[in-house]
Formats: sequence, structure tokens, C-alpha cells
Amino acid sequence: MVIRKSRSEIERMRRSGLIVAETLRDLRRMVEPGITTRDLDAYAEKKIRSAGAYPTFKGYRGFPASICASINDEVVHGIPSERKLREGDIIKLDCGATLEGYVGDAAISVGVGEISPELERLMQITRESLLQAVEKMVPGNRLYDVSYAVQEYVEGRGYAVVREFCGHGIGQRMHEDPQVPNYGRPGTGPRLKEGWVLAVEPMVNAGTHEVDVLADGWTVKTRDGKASSHFEHTIAVTEDGPQVLTALEDGTLHL
Repeated sequence: MVIRKSRSEIERMRRSGLIVAETLRDLRRMVEPGITTRDLDAYAEKKIRSAGAYPTFKGYRGFPASICASINDEVVHGIPSERKLREGDIIKLDCGATLEGYVGDAAISVGVGEISPELERLMQITRESLLQAVEKMVPGNRLYDVSYAVQEYVEGRGYAVVREFCGHGIGQRMHEDPQVPNYGRPGTGPRLKEGWVLAVEPMVNAGTHEVDVLADGWTVKTRDGKASSHFEHTIAVTEDGPQVLTALEDGTLHL
């Protein structure tokens, strides 16, 4: 069952979403060759806690860190470590914060130093596919209109959407109904209603859609070893149109 949120609940989620947005903004600025993913994780935890929230990911189903940090062919759920970023890498940073019982969740992909035009384009297409999906998040549209917006944009430009993992409803829990896949048949699925809040997160591969989970039980990698990109926002369906709850205070989407 999809839990509809009141205006006051959406306002609370906006506050948690802003913490996530500001944390990701800072992490983006910190990304450079030589920094470790554990350094990024430590900063994120301190930033989130100093805002009066707590890092939603830490301890979630046993996850050992405050952010997910996934490099190159790692798609999502990478565990921060002493691994150092290198010039030309692409890193995906996924962050969640819980404030006053409500969760914000967002992710960005960032190039480390100077990256190849191929990786730049991969990130651009992923970012733009998320914006395509956001436009579909109005009352009366169907859930898979959102999904198809990602799929059509991505596949039409020669990339593949990951099918084994997807976006989700979000609220007082990080994962609520409904699941939000990045593919689907337009005009199908339940109708979007005012008060729905969804975390939409295109995961886009340069090669095939196939992925594997590593022995750590968390890290997801592309099966063919090609790069992957990931962007995510928490978005509320309102009568005034989609409201991105994980935008910065000035409305910037930090993408």
C-alpha cells in the first residue's frame, strides 16, 4: 500500500532532503584524486549528525557506513574503504538522512579530475533521464509513465538501464511501496496521487543491463566490467507539480 503524505509531512521530508542535498554538494567538492571513500563517508556522517539528523544508511540491514560509494563499474551499494580515488574515475555517491522521523535519499555521480568524454556523456544521459522522469510525476499519470521516461531516454541513446534494482516509495521508512523500476510500459501501473513521495534513481550502464552482487553482499557491479552511472532524487507528487525534496535551498538540483 502506498502511504500518502500530508503537506506537513512533505515539509518535514523537505528538511531531511535538504540535509542530503547539502551533504552531496560538499562531497562533490571534496572529490579529487587521492581522497579515500572512507574520508568521504566520515565527512558525510559528521555533516548529517551536526544537522541534528542521523545517517539512514548506517546499520540499515547491516550496512556498515553512512554513504554508498561506488567506483567505475560498481553500480550501487559500494562500501567506503581506504581505496583512493584516481584521476579519470567516476564515483557514485548515495546518501540518506533521517530527521524528525522522515527520510531524504539522493545520489549523484562525479568525475574524478579529468574524465573521458565517454564517461561525461554517460553521466549526462543518466542525469537527463532523471529529469525526464520528474516531469512525469503529476497526479493522474501512471507509475510506469515515470519508469518508461527513464528507459526511453536511456535506451534511445545507446545505454542500458539496470533492471535488478530500482527506486522506491519513501517516507518514515527508506523503502516503502511502490517499487519504481527504470523500465516499464507507459500508461500502466497505479495512478500517481497527490501526497505520493518517490525516490527515483536511474542506474545506467555503458554496456549491458546485467549486474552481479559481490561477495561482500552489497556492492553491485556490471557483469561486463563497463562503467555505470547513478543519479537519484526524492520527489513529492503535488497538485502544483513535482516537488524535488532533495534539491538545494535555492532549488538547484545539484546534479
